[in-house]
Amino acid sequence: MVFSDLFFLFAFIPAFIICYLVAGLADKGKDAPTFKNTVLVCFSLIFYAWGEPIYVFLMLVSVLINYKIGIWIDASDHHRKVFLVQGIVCNVLIIGIFKYARFFATQLNNLGVPREVPNIALPIGISFYTFQSISYLIDVYRKDAPVQKKYMGLLLYISMFPQLIAGPIVRYGTVAEEINKRSVTAKDISDGITRFMIGLAKKVIIANQLSEIADQMLANGMNSITVGGAWLGIIAFTLQIYFDFSGYSDMAIGIGRCMGFHFNENFNHPYISRTITEFWRRWHMSLGSFFRDYVYIPLGGNRHHQWFNILTVWFLTGMWHGASWNFILWGVYFGIIVLLEKYTILKIQKKIPNFILHIYTIVLFVLGWGIFYFDDFNNMLTFFNAAFGGVEDLVNIQCESAMFEKFWILVVALLFCMPIRHWASLLVEKLFGQGKFTEFIFVSSRLIFAVVVLVVATALLVGATNNAFLYTRF
Repeated sequence: MVFSDLFFLFAFIPAFIICYLVAGLADKGKDAPTFKNTVLVCFSLIFYAWGEPIYVFLMLVSVLINYKIGIWIDASDHHRKVFLVQGIVCNVLIIGIFKYARFFATQLNNLGVPREVPNIALPIGISFYTFQSISYLIDVYRKDAPVQKKYMGLLLYISMFPQLIAGPIVRYGTVAEEINKRSVTAKDISDGITRFMIGLAKKVIIANQLSEIADQMLANGMNSITVGGAWLGIIAFTLQIYFDFSGYSDMAIGIGRCMGFHFNENFNHPYISRTITEFWRRWHMSLGSFFRDYVYIPLGGNRHHQWFNILTVWFLTGMWHGASWNFILWGVYFGIIVLLEKYTILKIQKKIPNFILHIYTIVLFVLGWGIFYFDDFNNMLTFFNAAFGGVEDLVNIQCESAMFEKFWILVVALLFCMPIRHWASLLVEKLFGQGKFTEFIFVSSRLIFAVVVLVVATALLVGATNNAFLYTRF
């Protein structure tokens, strides 16, 4: 099940709201939201089991293992590190078996070492909830977060449906207190609904339309690809993956806010960056902070072997995204760029005009998405050959029709890569001040926006054939 699904919008969410409100009445006067948490866990398990019932048991076992090891780490004085290592190994084995076993078996066969290639389906969201489990154990070990003494409490943290299958990666310390005690105001609900609708608009109105261009040019049109088609396709994918993934994060943050949970931001307009280093500080920030705090700094950070630490982090970042050589190449590609920037551009950045830095950054991350898109190296080479003029035709009728038919969505996508909403808020406050009239404008615009998005998204989702979130497969 995904957020941009008619069943989720008009069946799952209404049923959840009714049960959650009833549970809230049952919790009235109690210190902890016991019934609300039970309802949230039940609906989260239903949400996850909707597409893959069998893998719910894998998650339940994973949570049990991490729950027990967290208790042991907290209770021990002399064997804390041993228990931590055991916990990390267990989590790495789980993700290794289900995500990478097939990849490594295939590589061994290619090297002449016969191995049976296991036919194991990838559990949705395993990369996200495994990393959250690892962060929980490390934070308990470091005493940065309290141990969760109830299995249901840890299960709630790991399985919470807003962020379960595609993030953001939520640290346990971020929501530890809110699991046991949280409150919701009218502003929380208003802000949460608005944020959800922003995410729904990004996904259904923008990303889904862009995917049609990317698929037409890159997935289905490789045999007749042109120079213009290659660039149109990869630009469409560049915009699609941003609005798809940031849209999901917006919806997750919005739903969480409506329940009293405050998840950290995951995107901060990455496509306005002036360097690749800045780009990765703005893109998928929860993953970046995970690797920074749990890999880069423990390896030595900026103090020792910085170049090795950076390349290790980026190799692991590529591996995290998928068991395929193109993801590893993609990670190393950005790792090398980030490393080179530390000794070049970052030292003279203030002396370079911003528009040159923006062009430089845009070109590099668009080319990076070209590596990311193709898991078939022959198709990847065909794409790059076409993009850099290695084919005869500049454009064809397929490219021209896609450009004209979807021109409006490309313009809208390019505009909304920028902080339009922030600029609009500043403009309204500048024109009308911060009084009741300004508040009325904000409330009215939010209501109109929510209704329009819901109506348009519903119309687009009826009969939609391409609606999956890209990051659910990572």
